Amino acid sequence: MTGPKLEVSHLSKGFLRASSGAMPVLDDLSLAVADLEFVAIVGPSGCGKSTLLRIVDGLIPPDSGTIRLNGALVNGPGHGRGMVFQSFDLFPWRTAIGNVEFGLEMKNLPRAERRARARRWIELVGLQGFENSYPHQLSGGMQQRVGIARALAIEPEVLLMDEPFGALDVQTRDLLQDELLAIWQRERKTVLFVTHSIEEAIYLADRVLISTPRPARIERVLDIPFDRPRREDMKSDPAFVELRREIWQSLKRGVRI
Repeated sequence: MTGPKLEVSHLSKGFLRASSGAMPVLDDLSLAVADLEFVAIVGPSGCGKSTLLRIVDGLIPPDSGTIRLNGALVNGPGHGRGMVFQSFDLFPWRTAIGNVEFGLEMKNLPRAERRARARRWIELVGLQGFENSYPHQLSGGMQQRVGIARALAIEPEVLLMDEPFGALDVQTRDLLQDELLAIWQRERKTVLFVTHSIEEAIYLADRVLISTPRPARIERVLDIPFDRPRREDMKSDPAFVELRREIWQSLKRGVRI
């Protein structure tokens, strides 16, 4: 394949507010993600990162600009993208395996096939024995494992992750980062990952894109120089610490208290 796997060109989006009229959220934002690349986006809180992912996933339309997947224009929801949300967004009336099967039902897969595929992903995210548990019976980390399994079960070409570990405690987040890297290494998916954590972005990604404050556009692109597989001790490497400092210096110019 020539060209990027995912290409966002000159994307703009605003929302109307009753009190103050139009609020621009994205402004002429462009980015590209290569096939099998893991790209993280960091930026000030409220800058529009989540809006960007929802537009790429087809959940909301842009005001202007284009999105292309494998060179084909993206218009609305469709095959090729899977989304993992920060708030888990599981169906409370469905069991873990029922949640994983949901996207497969939308694709009209036969019951036996979707059940077998859902079981495979339940096992891959380490939830064997919890297939028939409901979301309220699972910890936050376990719920997010279900969310990851649900997104990957439809076999997307691009996995979109909107601060998937942001609501978790530090220990669970660190564990799931390593599990995500192991799954990514094994399944080889293209990933666009939004996070508030500079350390998380450096640890996971091949490149880190730094967003401006709202309205968002990509201000800087940094290549991450560390080899894979990643290891926990790299976080104390002087090069890691310096890169974290450099990204923070870029970000704090846009931080509003």
